[in-house]
Amino acid sequence: MPPSSERILTTHAGSLPRPPELLSEVYAQETGAPVDAGKLGADVRSAVNETVRKQLDAGVDIVNDGEVSKPSYATYVKDRLTGFGGESSLEDLVPVILDLSEFPDFAAERIPPIVESLANIRFTACDGPVSYTGHDALQTDIDNLKAAVAGAAPAGTFMSAASPGVISVFSPNRYYAGEEEYLTAIAEAMRAEYEAIHRAGFLLQLDCPDLAMTAPGAGSLQNFRKQIQLHIEVLNHAVANIPAEAMRIHVCWGNLEMPRTSDVELKDIIDIVLKAKPAGIMLMSSSGRHAHEWAVFEDVKLPEGKYVLPGVLDPTTNVVEHPEVIAQRLIRYAGVVGRENVMAATDCGFGTFAGYQLVVPTVVWAKLHAMAQGARLATQRLWH
Repeated sequence: MPPSSERILTTHAGSLPRPPELLSEVYAQETGAPVDAGKLGADVRSAVNETVRKQLDAGVDIVNDGEVSKPSYATYVKDRLTGFGGESSLEDLVPVILDLSEFPDFAAERIPPIVESLANIRFTACDGPVSYTGHDALQTDIDNLKAAVAGAAPAGTFMSAASPGVISVFSPNRYYAGEEEYLTAIAEAMRAEYEAIHRAGFLLQLDCPDLAMTAPGAGSLQNFRKQIQLHIEVLNHAVANIPAEAMRIHVCWGNLEMPRTSDVELKDIIDIVLKAKPAGIMLMSSSGRHAHEWAVFEDVKLPEGKYVLPGVLDPTTNVVEHPEVIAQRLIRYAGVVGRENVMAATDCGFGTFAGYQLVVPTVVWAKLHAMAQGARLATQRLWH
């Protein structure tokens, strides 16, 4: 759904804290250990209900299921697609998304604990033809979210899905002749999930960190721009049957507390990002490396029908942002794109991978509450 013409709405990037008892079941699934399917289903339903309630209590307008049923926002697709029987690892992924050559002490101290925290997450590679088989799992997610919001009357409900590009990043190609062929196969398969989410009446959020996060591994800005141009073309093909206003993308530079000196600048990719069909563009805007990039829109005109969801909360720190800081961030964006084209969001998720959580749950909910307060302050100043 588009932003309101009367106030600043609030939402977030997708993942939220999973209950500890659910984590152990997700780990068991990932490692192939026996799982009581009935208990897991009941625990997921309970977690979705609780997650929706907590979002509404915090003042979030456009809510979701917190992605609590998934091991991660990207690798969950291995359980919904054929052709992902190969093995890869987080260590294989690190050079694609990080350049820490200037910070060897940071790499030595901080990366091993992250890898260890994700030891129970299975990373795969494509080793066969890709097709979609996740209809039942997706329908369960849809049913759980519909039940959780029934009678609650949020301003809107969204559901996330991995983009073809980010799937290709986390599950490298070892089967198709080339990357374009691989991406096209993923897009054709994932089209079923995208369209089912839309038919269910949810706003479709497409997680697209591949449009920013993987720049360090591309070798040059020219190479990266060429890479993301292809990713956008493939994404647009996959969502050709869904109205632009029924979708948003989440562009992310990686959900880590890190130096970020190798992050690609928004000004160097925004022209390509704006070619994506979805109307909403969620951007990292509170990180110290990206907080200034609202000014990009002083020089780049936001196309008609598009809107921006600046991240006003940093999911890598346990500092609860002051509502005044949040209001200032929103007002700056409103000043360059128009108040009707802004919705408050977060830089990234708060539970990107099961077991990897930089912010403790009580602080997550306090942050979301602060976002609602800040959005109200911004609304008062922009409309009254």
